[in-house]
Amino acid sequence: MTRLAFPDYPDLCGWNALLAKRAPKPRAEGAMAVKYAVVGAGYTGVAAARRLAELDPHAEIVVLEASDVGEGSAARNSGFASPRDIPATASEAEQRHTAALNRFGEEGFGWLVGLMAEHGIDCGLERTGRLKGAATAAGARVVEGLRASARDLGVPHDYLDAAGMERRMGSRYYGCGLYTEEGHLLQPAALIRGLADSLPPSVRLFEHSPVRALRRDTKWRLATEDASITAECVVLATNAAVKQFGYLRDRLVSIYTYAAITEAMAPQDAAQLGGMANWGLLPSHRLGTTLRRVGPDRLMVRSLYAYEQGLDARRVQETLRACFHRRYPGLRHVGLDYVWGGTTALTMNGAPWWGKLDDGLYASAGCNGAGIVKGTVLGKRLAEHITGHGTHADVGATYGSASRLVPEPFRRIGFTILSAIGRRKAGREA
Repeated sequence: MTRLAFPDYPDLCGWNALLAKRAPKPRAEGAMAVKYAVVGAGYTGVAAARRLAELDPHAEIVVLEASDVGEGSAARNSGFASPRDIPATASEAEQRHTAALNRFGEEGFGWLVGLMAEHGIDCGLERTGRLKGAATAAGARVVEGLRASARDLGVPHDYLDAAGMERRMGSRYYGCGLYTEEGHLLQPAALIRGLADSLPPSVRLFEHSPVRALRRDTKWRLATEDASITAECVVLATNAAVKQFGYLRDRLVSIYTYAAITEAMAPQDAAQLGGMANWGLLPSHRLGTTLRRVGPDRLMVRSLYAYEQGLDARRVQETLRACFHRRYPGLRHVGLDYVWGGTTALTMNGAPWWGKLDDGLYASAGCNGAGIVKGTVLGKRLAEHITGHGTHADVGATYGSASRLVPEPFRRIGFTILSAIGRRKAGREA
C-alpha cells in the first residue's frame, strides 16, 4: 500500500484543550460502496458533505478524517470570522474586487450562523469589531489606507493613536490602529466540532482514518488502514495535503504557523489587557503577530512561519513568549499554557485552486490563511458544482485560480529570501 503522509501534530491544539472531551467517531473499517467520499473534516470538507446531503438526499456519503475533529488545521487558527472586509485602499478597482469577495463572505457566514442556530452550536460567536494595529511607519501607512477606504465607503470606524490603542487593548506597543465594527471572533474548535457532529444522517464521519491510497479504475478506490472504499465521486478537502495524492504540487506550498494561549491570569494581571472585554488584533504586515483576548483572563498570540516542515518546539515557545512579553512587559511573569502549530496552504498569487481535478475527482485548496468563512463557502459551492446546481463561474471570476510555482529548489530558496526580507520589513510587527 502506498503510504501517504499527513501532518502529525505532536502538540495538543489549545482551543481543543479548553473544551470538554467529545465522544469520538469510529475508525473506518471493512468494505464500503458510496456515492461520495469526502477526504478531510475541516470547514471545506464538512461544508461539502453537508451540501451534498442536502442536494442529493438519498446518496451515501462518507467523510474520512485523518485525526480527531478539531485537532486538524480547522481548529489551529485564531478564530477570526467575518462576512465582509474593507478594501485595502480606496481605489475603485480594489473596492469592486472586495465587494465581490464580500458577497461570498456573506453567503458563507450566513450559512454558518444559520447552522449554529439550527443545531445549537455554541462556539462563542461574538461581533467584537476588529483592530488593525501598526507598530512601524510602514504599518501606519497601511492603517491610513484602510482608514481612507473606510471613510470613502462610509464604514463606521475609529482611528486610534497610541493612547487609544492602549485604552482598547492595554498595550503601549502600537503607534496607531484602526477599529472597525465589522468583525467576529469565535472558538474554532467548538465550531468545527459542532459542524461535524451535526452532519445529516446520510453522512458517516470516520475519525483516525487517513487515506493511504487513492486510485481510479471504473470507480475511485480509497484505502485506509482498515477500510476499502469505493466511490463514484471523491472530494479532496485536505488543503495543502492534496499534494500527497499527487495533485497541485506545482500550485501549493505548505506553511506551518504557531500560536499559544497564556495561562489564566489573576484579575490584576488581566486588567492589563485593556478596556475591551473581547478583542482581536491583526497586524499591518502579513508576517506580523496576531493577538486576541480569550475570555476574561487569557491572551492568544500567533506568529512564526516555516516552509514545508515544523520548527523546533523550544524555539517556538521562546519566540511566542517573547512576542507576548514585548507587547505586555508588565506580564512577563505570565506563562503559556498551550502552544501549538498548524499548517495552511499558500499559493503564489493568493488565489485558491477550486474545481475538477479528474473525472469524479474534485478539490478546493489554497485558503491562504483565511479558512473559516472562505473554506465553508468554497466547500458549499463545490458540492453545488458537483451536483449540477448553478454555473459557479463567479468563483473563478472573483477568486481567480492558483498560479504555477517555480520548481524546487528555486521555490525553497525564493521563499527563504522573501521571508527574510519580509521579516526585516515587518520589524516590530513581528
